[in-house]
Amino acid sequence: MAAKGVGRTRGTVCDYPDFDASQDAEVLHKAMKGFGTDEDVILDILAQRSNNQRQQIIRAYKTVVGKDLMDDLKSELSGKFESLIVALLLPPARYDAKELHDALKGAGTSEDVLIEILASRNNAQIQQIVQVYKEDFESDLEEDICSDTSSYFQRVLVSLVQGNRDEGGADASQAEDDAKALYEAGENAWGTDEEKFIAILCSRSVPHLLAVFDEYQKVYDIDLEDSIGSECSGSLQQVMLAIVKCVKNTSAYFAEKLYNAMKGAGTDDNTLMRIMVSRSEVDLVEIKAIYKAKYEHTLHSSIEGDTGGDYRDTLVKLCGGDD
Repeated sequence: MAAKGVGRTRGTVCDYPDFDASQDAEVLHKAMKGFGTDEDVILDILAQRSNNQRQQIIRAYKTVVGKDLMDDLKSELSGKFESLIVALLLPPARYDAKELHDALKGAGTSEDVLIEILASRNNAQIQQIVQVYKEDFESDLEEDICSDTSSYFQRVLVSLVQGNRDEGGADASQAEDDAKALYEAGENAWGTDEEKFIAILCSRSVPHLLAVFDEYQKVYDIDLEDSIGSECSGSLQQVMLAIVKCVKNTSAYFAEKLYNAMKGAGTDDNTLMRIMVSRSEVDLVEIKAIYKAKYEHTLHSSIEGDTGGDYRDTLVKLCGGDD
């Protein structure tokens, strides 16, 4: 879903002009040959090429060097820097599929990752993720979600993973009905009718849901996010809120996630890395602007203060200027 009301969104990373895949491949090979590795050269090239160009470099490297670029990088690099470089080399759907697989198959389930990816990607992206997940892990994403989650939270994820959200426009009278149904299912009910929330939030189109949220606010003088906050709890609350936030403004959702990844003690590097890589060609320009307006300092300065070494330098490159 594109950020709403912004027109075309913009990434900080785009196609590098005068691109030469073979030349990049040779420079990367030289940076890893002999004693020591020239990390600066590696991050300089890979953080300033689009994902499509990185795929061409991978093919050129195999052609020119006769070895696998990913394998060579993994054997030369380590730690968070290695993880970040590997993430940059994966095509977007493959990276999302890998993150979902890690979230489901690691120790414990990372609900947070499942929520972030499935609530923010559009139908075509989700369908591609499902396909790649099957190819790469010989496993069915929906089945893996079902074996690792439960209850209404599971039902929301199963609904989202269909990649079948309506893509039509808003219907004013239906929006009134939907707003009323949500109110009757939550604020105005003993207990909460979760099924009604799921049916509306997971299947209606983005323009339609925006109309529903406006209607809900207008008629009942409550923000739907506040209703969800008081009516649902735990993972179900988190995924419902993520859907609502992404419908309102995907870029603002990611700005908030980046802020939370770096505030307080310690850094949630997995989230920081995933968002910086996956949004760098989509809407990182908008995310930076929202971040600065909302948190009164730049994303660039947060990253510089929270990370270190080649890992920091790569993130800063992805971030673009300090604006």
